[in-house]
Amino acid sequence: MPRRAAIGRRTFTSTLKALDDLAGSGAQVSVRITDLDRGTSVLAGDDFVTLPVAGLGVVPLLIEVASAFETGSLDPLEIVDRSDVEPVAVAGVWQHMKAPALPLVDLAVLTASTGDALAANALLARVGLPAVRTRIELLGLAQSALLDRFRDVRGPDDAPHFALGSARELAEVFAAMVNSKAVSAGVSAQVAEWLSLNHDLSLVASATGLDPFSHENDEHGLLFINKTGRDSGIRVEGGVLAGPRAGVSYAMIVCFDDLSILHRMRAHEAFRTLGVDLMEYVH
Repeated sequence: MPRRAAIGRRTFTSTLKALDDLAGSGAQVSVRITDLDRGTSVLAGDDFVTLPVAGLGVVPLLIEVASAFETGSLDPLEIVDRSDVEPVAVAGVWQHMKAPALPLVDLAVLTASTGDALAANALLARVGLPAVRTRIELLGLAQSALLDRFRDVRGPDDAPHFALGSARELAEVFAAMVNSKAVSAGVSAQVAEWLSLNHDLSLVASATGLDPFSHENDEHGLLFINKTGRDSGIRVEGGVLAGPRAGVSYAMIVCFDDLSILHRMRAHEAFRTLGVDLMEYVH
C-alpha cells in the first residue's frame, strides 16, 4: 500500500476516547502530534494551553548546555562537586553514587537518561536561569518557561512549578531537534543523543517494545527519542517516533487529581493508548 494512502487510513480513535474519558473525570489534557514529512498536525487538542510540564522542562536546559559546549563558553569536562549543589531527592541516581564530583557532560547524560534532579540543578546553576530563559525565547517558545530549580518542597515564596509549556511547542522542539534546527545541527544531534538514553519508557513509549536501557539502535528500524515529566497530578511526555512508513513528533500533558491509584492508572493508560496509535501510524 502506498505510504501516504496507508497513513490516511490510520486514526487516533482510541486515543480520543481515552482523552475524552480523562477530561470527563476532570483532568486537563493537551495533546499534539505532527507528521514530520508533511509538517502538518495529525492530532491536536488544546495544544496551545500552557500547563506544568515537570521534568520535561529540562529539554531547553539541555539545549542551552549543548550550545555552550559547542561555542566553547562551557567546558564539557569541567568538574562540578556535588557538595556545591543544594541537596534534592525528588529523582535521580547521583545522590546515591559514590563519586562526589562529575564533569558537566556526565551531568547532562544523567539529566537526560534518569531525570536526575540534582544533576539538572547543577547544570542550571552553572549556565544560569536567565540564559535558559533567553534560549527559550530564541527557540520561539512563547508559551514555555523554566521557572525554578527542582525542589523537594515548594514553599509559598517558591515558583509553583519547575517548568511550564504547551503540547504544541514541545512537539515543535522535538521536531526541530531531529530536523537539525534546534540552534544548530551539532546542538540538535547532541541533545537528541542524550535524550535517546532516556530510561523512562513507561508511558507513550511502553507501546514501542524498546529496551529502556538500550534503544539507541533498534533492530526493527525505529527511531525514538523522548523525555517524560512527572509530579503530583502531572504526567507529560514529548518525543519523536519514526518507523518504516512515517515519522511524528508528539507531546501530551495530563494534569489530574491524583486521588488514588485508579486515577493515576487512568492517566497512564491514556499515554499507552496514544503509544499504540502512534506505532500503528508510523508502521
